[in-house]
This record gives sequence, C-alpha cells and structure tokens, in this order.
Amino acid sequence: MRHRKAGYKLGRNTSHRRAMLRNLVTSILVEDRVETTLTKAKAARPLVERMITLGKKGDLHARRQALSYLMTRESVSRLFDTVAPRYGDRNGGYLRIVRTGFQRGDGAEKAYIELLGTEQILDEKRQKRAEVRTKRRAEMEEAMSKGDAPADGSEGKS
Repeated sequence: MRHRKAGYKLGRNTSHRRAMLRNLVTSILVEDRVETTLTKAKAARPLVERMITLGKKGDLHARRQALSYLMTRESVSRLFDTVAPRYGDRNGGYLRIVRTGFQRGDGAEKAYIELLGTEQILDEKRQKRAEVRTKRRAEMEEAMSKGDAPADGSEGKS
C-alpha cells in the first residue's frame, strides 16, 4: 500500500529523478514550451512554479537559490529578467499542461508543458521557422532548375 506516499517516482532512483527534473525545469524556463510525458509534466509543474516565485522575489538570496537548482546561468538570467516579470500580478498558476496523444514505443501519454502568456512568442518562433523553411525550399528549387542536381533525385547514374 502506498498510503501517504506523495510524489512521483518516475521509475528512477533519487539522483536520476532529481537530475531529470532539474533539466526539465531548466528547459521549460529557457524554451517556454516542452513536450514530455504527462507524468513528468505533472512532476515538474510545482518545481517550475517555485522557480517563478523565486524570480518574482528578485533579491540576491532568491537568485542564489535559483542558481543552486537550475542547470545554466542563462536560464537563471532569463527567469529573473523576462519570465518572472510577466507574472508580477499573478498568484500562482503559471503553467499549462496540454495533452497531445500517446508515445509510439510504450504508449505513454504525451503532453506539452508551457508557460502562460507565451503564445505570441511561440507564434513568432513558428513564423520565423516557416520563413526559413520556405527560403530553403526556394533555394533548392532554384538550384534544381539551373541543373545543379537532377530533378528525380538520382546522382546522375544511368
């Protein structure tokens, strides 16, 4: 019986679980949105919220506490400079978990865990990627039309 045994073990020993969650929290703060399994997302949510609360405090002690948990210095600076000021008037609830389907290998449920209020930033990233993709496609089609590479994909072998 697991009565009064709160928390997620995630099939890992303590040190591996702690390192994995630290990496996940760091990635969420840097990227604004991460796809992971639903259970990992639920386990990471209180940790990310704690980090954002530290960022809202903004003093030296809170910065040192965040540095001791997060993996990179740039994630700490991003937390204190851009992420935490977004939620200045909000008391908790900084994250959204969106279920996306099931993983192919083991059937685990997948989910996006994302910071609230980053929809515009994510849309800008998406548009930038689409522009780069269309530019590459146009360059490739131009090169193919000039005769640099055969159109059928063969390497000129007959």
